[in-house]
Amino acid sequence: MEGPTPGGRGHAEKPVAAAARPNLSSLGAVFILLKSALGAGLLNFPWAFHKAGGVAPALLVELVSLVFLISGLVILGYAASVSGQATYQGVVGGLCGPAIGKLCEACFIINLLMISVAFLRVIGDQLDKLCDFLLPGAPPAPPPWYTDQRFTLTLLSLLLILPLSAPREIGFQKYTSILGTLAACYLALVVVAQYYLGPPGLAPPLPAVSPASWTSVFSVFPTICFGFQCHEAAVSIYCSMRNQSLWHWALVSVLSLLACCLVYSLTGYGFLTFGTEVSADILMSYPGSDGVIIVARVLFAVSIVTVYPIVLFLGRSVLQDFWRRGCCWACGPRALVEPSGPWVRMPLTVLWVTGTLALALFLPDLGEIIGIIGGISSFFIFIFPGLCLICAISVEPVGPQVRCCLEAWGVVSVLVGTFIFGQSTVAAVLELL
Repeated sequence: MEGPTPGGRGHAEKPVAAAARPNLSSLGAVFILLKSALGAGLLNFPWAFHKAGGVAPALLVELVSLVFLISGLVILGYAASVSGQATYQGVVGGLCGPAIGKLCEACFIINLLMISVAFLRVIGDQLDKLCDFLLPGAPPAPPPWYTDQRFTLTLLSLLLILPLSAPREIGFQKYTSILGTLAACYLALVVVAQYYLGPPGLAPPLPAVSPASWTSVFSVFPTICFGFQCHEAAVSIYCSMRNQSLWHWALVSVLSLLACCLVYSLTGYGFLTFGTEVSADILMSYPGSDGVIIVARVLFAVSIVTVYPIVLFLGRSVLQDFWRRGCCWACGPRALVEPSGPWVRMPLTVLWVTGTLALALFLPDLGEIIGIIGGISSFFIFIFPGLCLICAISVEPVGPQVRCCLEAWGVVSVLVGTFIFGQSTVAAVLELL
């Protein structure tokens, strides 16, 4: 790694186990963080505005959450420089010990698994609307069997998603990363335009002007966690930057999440358009024959199809690490036990796609899926960064007053994350009962 960055603090001098020559620019880091955060959660934000009881309570929760979201990113950059690790789970394991590191790996897999399920659920919803548009039928007649989501989503998974997920590396997909950001911005602009133009024939009830209860306001936190989660990639992005000054990384984090907050808040116009009748997937609230909305559906579906293999790759890499530590000692040809070899990689890929497809078809409500993901995301946004801060401060030469303040903030972060995880878990259990 390059020498200490001018203007950086003492901890910036510690080597980070990243590429020998990090060359990511600051602007590139901003866009990668933005791309990591803008995704399927965008479709759910108008529904979150409804759950919060209106625009004002939802924006208030969003702004309060933004403080912790930015803090988590800054802490992860600091922890990476202290630990010398280049992956999220490596930083947590290096600072907090092997037990917490294994918990982080387990949460990592579960979180990525449920994100994959949410992606397939969104693709399936858009396929339904596109089939209704392309193959309109008379209302009394049942739709053709080949328009059923269980068939269309399964066929798409086998013919497109599985082949894209099979390669050993995913470098070829770097050219498609801009598509997700364009789709998100296009959707936000369409939602705002539809609010002022008005979908044809729409007569929604008046939006709620106050939250039904404080519980309903707190229930928005999992949706915000799901929408803004980019923390899993934060360590890798930080270690790839040319300028690894902590203040510089803080500026990158602030700019990224402020831009993300703007796009998400604009999408909240969907709640103003449909009121309490807004769907958990905002695109499902619009008529299927609107050409502008059809373009948004196609853009979003294509962008998610290209992002799904990246999520699968991250989850598969953790499973391959498990295999490397636990099974590579087994007797047999090396080609059969090599984690990156086809005899291990392909079964893991097929198992991941099959499992997430089954869950996507079994859990039809996108809101339930996002609630589960948001609860797990609280570990990566609040709990693990808080623990890393507490552990990093214990080995860094800082003054007693600064140490006390930072340790207190770490404890607050852990407690907030625990509350969000507990609240979302209880809500998910009650939904199933």
